[in-house]
Amino acid sequence: MNITNKIKERILAAGKTFFANDNISEFLEPQDLIDIQSEVEIKMQGVLESLVIDTDNDHNTKETAKRVAKMFIQEVFKGRYDPMPIVTDFPNAKNLDEIYTIGPITIRSACSHHLVPITGRCWIGILPSDRVIGISKFVRLTNWVMGRPQIQEEATIQLADLIEEKLKPRGIAVVVEATHLCMTWRGVRESNTAMTTSVMRGFFRDNSDARAEFFRLIK
Repeated sequence: MNITNKIKERILAAGKTFFANDNISEFLEPQDLIDIQSEVEIKMQGVLESLVIDTDNDHNTKETAKRVAKMFIQEVFKGRYDPMPIVTDFPNAKNLDEIYTIGPITIRSACSHHLVPITGRCWIGILPSDRVIGISKFVRLTNWVMGRPQIQEEATIQLADLIEEKLKPRGIAVVVEATHLCMTWRGVRESNTAMTTSVMRGFFRDNSDARAEFFRLIK
């Protein structure tokens, strides 16, 4: 049995899913990522051969399968395989009860329909309760969620859910604005179109003045 089938069995036995935008790190053993990368390389080589590319003699594509496998596992999709970044929270010692924002945070993801890049920016607004985290942690959590094949709408919700779970703020706002190569590079090839998604929770959802202040701050 190959390594991917072994991992699937572990996940299914736990009653979990292995969708494109799931994190499966809890089901991986130390050697697994090396074996997954090797398997992806073999199968990517098959894709190149099916595309009728002469990788034996074409100097540009001799190592392409290896490079793509490394890119998928260690770089662009590492949010599926790496554990969540450590997020240390602190008491809100000064009882901050004002809105603060983080952004723009650079978005780098990939469309799970076509596996082509999604790039853009993200802004996060927080109305804290009794705990806060360092601003760099928002960037790390954003990169972790976006480092998987994603649909932008779902990614925005995943990020909001994660921050809400960690901080339990009085309010959270997440806005993502991104360009999709599945729109600009293929299909309709509309190069000037971006997609904006937002999630408002707590005070931002219930209070129009708070929403307006957040959008003024990120403008």
